[in-house]
Amino acid sequence: MMKITISGALLAVALVLGSFAASAKDARQIWVDNLISTADPVLSALSQQQLKMRLPRQQGPFEEGYGDRSKFAPLEAFGRLMAGLAPWLELGSDDSKEGQLRQKYLNLALASVHNAVDPASADYMNFDFFNQPLVDSAYLAQSFLRAPNQLWGNLPEEDKQRVIKAMRKVSQIVDTPYSNWLLFGAMVEAFLLETTGQAQIARIEFGVIKHLEWYAGDGVYSDGPNLHHDYYNSYVIQPMLVDILVVLKKHGHSLGKHYDKVLARSSRYAEVLERQISPEGTYPVIGRSAIYRFGAFQTLGQMALFDSLPASLQPGQVRAAMQAVMQRFHVKSPVSSFDDKGWLKIGVIGEQIDMAEPYISSGSLYMHALGFLPLGLNADHPFWTQPAGPWTQQQIWQGQPQVMRDHAYKDKP
Repeated sequence: MMKITISGALLAVALVLGSFAASAKDARQIWVDNLISTADPVLSALSQQQLKMRLPRQQGPFEEGYGDRSKFAPLEAFGRLMAGLAPWLELGSDDSKEGQLRQKYLNLALASVHNAVDPASADYMNFDFFNQPLVDSAYLAQSFLRAPNQLWGNLPEEDKQRVIKAMRKVSQIVDTPYSNWLLFGAMVEAFLLETTGQAQIARIEFGVIKHLEWYAGDGVYSDGPNLHHDYYNSYVIQPMLVDILVVLKKHGHSLGKHYDKVLARSSRYAEVLERQISPEGTYPVIGRSAIYRFGAFQTLGQMALFDSLPASLQPGQVRAAMQAVMQRFHVKSPVSSFDDKGWLKIGVIGEQIDMAEPYISSGSLYMHALGFLPLGLNADHPFWTQPAGPWTQQQIWQGQPQVMRDHAYKDKP
């Protein structure tokens, strides 16, 4: 009898691609399980005031001007994780197994917020040393905007006031790069506008206006005056710009009129992201902060969450494509991207420390959670109920005849 062996790499591909055959119900469970495996170490530790103690002190290669990043890592991990987890939490609890799981992690999240902003807590976070806290406070602020009822609404009043106080500390950080960083300040102020009615409106306006000026065309913004080949359009720029404009439109600000145009651009960028997913479930790893993993697909997930996918993409197709990428990170063969205690390791697949910039720490990696935004859609949404279909690159390389040509996007007059 012929003996057949499968290499570790091929086994990983087989496991990833085999997941597409799962039913829509099974697919959602896979997504939930992978989100929880990412979130649990952070929230379990922080809810017990042990995040600073347990979070690995791993960081990128040393470079002059960047010292020990451990003082920033806890807020990085918490803020970034919560921005990805919040839409799922916002669905609230119900009698289902998933609904009860949401309640469990909402409770952990609420306890974690308390410990992050309570000055007496062992895990009280750094909101004002150097400028890095502006970045991760913006993601935490974004999480409250993404879960206004379940996360923000269920916080005790004392904790709400402590969060607001922390955000006002952060809003004093003004020495920042002239780039996507403008949106971090704008996001913090948008949160303060939404929750208190008082904010530095000029800072929101400046961040939004500059990014409207930096629009490069075909659904892509420059990161400051210069265009970069990386995924910061998805890590930061497009999702924050959309969420900030949601607030401005709600509050009747004149910049809110740009919401539909910006959303349409994000829809086009989502289309580009989907086309970058290979038939095997990989994508081009390029540019800064590549170790943010699934966060590269935040815009694609946000457009699914907003029911704003382009007409060229079917929800089941997008789910399958994103799941293919997601499973690449979460499958344990041939190498795991998580250590033996469940913490993310620096790298894209496994541990690849030299891929990290000097500002990267173990906390930075939780940008990975931003790819899970579609879990904010109810289980009966077409994203979850529509059968999985081949995504664009599969259709092309399988020689399917119905594939339509791609073309650049132009704003409507």
